[in-house]
Amino acid sequence: MSDNDSQNDPNTPKGRKPTLPPGMGTPAAKKPTLPPGMGTPAAKKPTLPPGMDKPAAKKPSLPPGAPSGDGASGLTRADFASDQDVRWCPGCGDYAILATVQRLMPELGVPRENVVFISGIGCSSRFPYYMNTYGMHSIHGRAPTVATGLKASRPDLDVWMITGDGDSLSIGGNHIIHIMRRNVDLQIIMFNNQIYGLTKGQYSPTSEVGKVTKSTPFGSIDHPFNPIALVLGADAAFAARTMDRDPKHMKDILKRAHDFKGTGFVEVYQNCNIFNDGAFFDFTEKATKSDRAVFFEHGKPLVYAGGTKGLRLDGFNLKSIDLDEGSWGTDDCLVYDETSLELATILARVYWHDELPQPFGVFYREERPTYDAQVNEQVQSVIEARGKGSLADLLAEGDTWVVQ
Repeated sequence: MSDNDSQNDPNTPKGRKPTLPPGMGTPAAKKPTLPPGMGTPAAKKPTLPPGMDKPAAKKPSLPPGAPSGDGASGLTRADFASDQDVRWCPGCGDYAILATVQRLMPELGVPRENVVFISGIGCSSRFPYYMNTYGMHSIHGRAPTVATGLKASRPDLDVWMITGDGDSLSIGGNHIIHIMRRNVDLQIIMFNNQIYGLTKGQYSPTSEVGKVTKSTPFGSIDHPFNPIALVLGADAAFAARTMDRDPKHMKDILKRAHDFKGTGFVEVYQNCNIFNDGAFFDFTEKATKSDRAVFFEHGKPLVYAGGTKGLRLDGFNLKSIDLDEGSWGTDDCLVYDETSLELATILARVYWHDELPQPFGVFYREERPTYDAQVNEQVQSVIEARGKGSLADLLAEGDTWVVQ
């Protein structure tokens, strides 16, 4: 007979106690069971990780493997790779950008605890998960706001902003132009794949006219943004373009952006092999790259196609010239000056041109004060002139009201 049956049986004595599981004994006399070896709870000290003395002596946690000294010497690409599984589609150009950044970081000499990656929303914006540094995956289009606030409040940090063509030029369009004109001292990498990849293939602000996608089944009628021309129009102090399929060039350009004192904007042509495969193959693939891309450098003539072609100015227009034909030579080619906004504007307008190669390199560089430095200088000057002040005094000064 079960316990329940015995309790309901009228012949069972009313004084019978409920049956307890074997070995429990009287409930009132039972002490709380402690994990083996703990002893009396009151006498137990907090368990510390092996090798730690006292909780008060614990140092602030740094990213795993971060150097204890002031430098970043001896670090490798592996030190900047996090333990997270990289969740991009196999074959995506994002992998090349990630690998290039991870290879670059040890060369910059910045301790990892001073490096921060901030992103918005999109495929590219998963980037902070894969870097073994500090980072923040923020909200759609607002990465410039978060990055500006961080750099202004912590000018000692090395801040990188990761974004895509949709994240930065659609919902974030207002924010991207203001970080450009302010010239905050940080680096921006804009992954441009001319499509919305994360949301499965809608056209983006950089998609070409006539682009057939899930959101434009009869072809896009929107005129696309030209990212370099846009940031130059917003008074960018540093604007450059590179590609995912040329890691050496990409690394050099990112290094230039990092060395620049101000907002280093870098557009990367990035292949989305799922929803926009081959968008940039004219410029990135071996069979066509030589004739369709020109890599320019400050103080050097604009030549391409293995030195057989060049670019010269005809008024305000660029013209391609044949250097093998005999009528023209390298001396007739335009010598590029990356400090000239006029030349940068002309070169930036060579965008999907049938007769001219697509330009890659540093379009423009202008040395001017940074927003974060000026903010902190202004704050310090006011403190020196008026004292540090207090929040209570601030709230109490001027017109006040008592609500009853």
